Amino acid sequence: MLSLPAMKLRHYTIPVFIPEEACPNQCVFCNQHRIAGAECAPSVDEVIRKINAHLLTIPAEGEVEIGFFGGNFTGIPLAEQQAYLGSVQQFIDTGRVQGIRLSTRPDYITAEILNFLKQYHVTSIELGAQSLDDEVLKLAGRGHTANQVRLAAQLITDHGFKLGLQMMIGLPGDTFEKSVYTAKEIIRLGAVSTRIYPTLVIKNTELEQWYLDGKYTPLPLNEAIERVAGIVPLFMDADVKILRIGLHPSEGLLDRSSLVAGPFEVAFGEMVFSEIWNRQISRMKFPNGKRNLLTLTVANGMRNPAIGYKANNKNLLLENFRKVIFNESAELKGFEYHADTM
Repeated sequence: MLSLPAMKLRHYTIPVFIPEEACPNQCVFCNQHRIAGAECAPSVDEVIRKINAHLLTIPAEGEVEIGFFGGNFTGIPLAEQQAYLGSVQQFIDTGRVQGIRLSTRPDYITAEILNFLKQYHVTSIELGAQSLDDEVLKLAGRGHTANQVRLAAQLITDHGFKLGLQMMIGLPGDTFEKSVYTAKEIIRLGAVSTRIYPTLVIKNTELEQWYLDGKYTPLPLNEAIERVAGIVPLFMDADVKILRIGLHPSEGLLDRSSLVAGPFEVAFGEMVFSEIWNRQISRMKFPNGKRNLLTLTVANGMRNPAIGYKANNKNLLLENFRKVIFNESAELKGFEYHADTM
């Protein structure tokens, strides 16, 4: 009897932001109230209402998790952790929500904390590693070492949680080589997901004063794109899921009221993937003279990135071909492609 492959359920994360009140350090780049547009922690009733509102928009067959974000969930008082986590259990018990994801600091992870989280169906833990270079961590005022990230990551995977590790590029003291090292360490430590953020200068941060005093220069947009474009293929080749590239476009970033300087673009992730494909296309070898047709077949989901931001990659190909067609194939993955010319 022929058995059909199981369909992969679409995944949804309902985000709940818990402000940074539990962070023991004020990182030089951080002002989460301005970045996220949230001042006060939500009440349990507000969390429940938000979950119910989101579930109304999500298909019943969707795979749903609740994400408690904000930097240091395991640093807030235990009673508050219990209240927030407990508010989700009714949705897990009915099968409408499958698990909980949370973000926290690496120096707030212990075996005791992890055993506690297991009781509440927490399945994924993201650490704000930001860098695995001790000099960068010190200059950023992170208050923990690279080795503490490694130890926390090991504890998380040993206890059966899915591990996520976030990184930033362009921090004080950072270089492209250090960012590549951080990416490779994230892969080696067993992370199944990552987020990549370019460093921005946000109002009312120490980094703003450094910038105004001429002690820090943020990456230009083009260099930030090029650096991330050099890192993304490492994660994709290692099957590490990239959950986000670039900060979420909060109101304060969109209207620039919170942004002093730095490589912020709503389409930053799109521009990164466009740059990677631009590099692929630039390496392609074509016969001399303008040909009639190029059919470029790429992996599923890669058609728009291959065409490029504002169609820049397609326009590059049209210098050699009168017509360019982009197709997708499930047989290809990542940045693989087939090029057929006429």
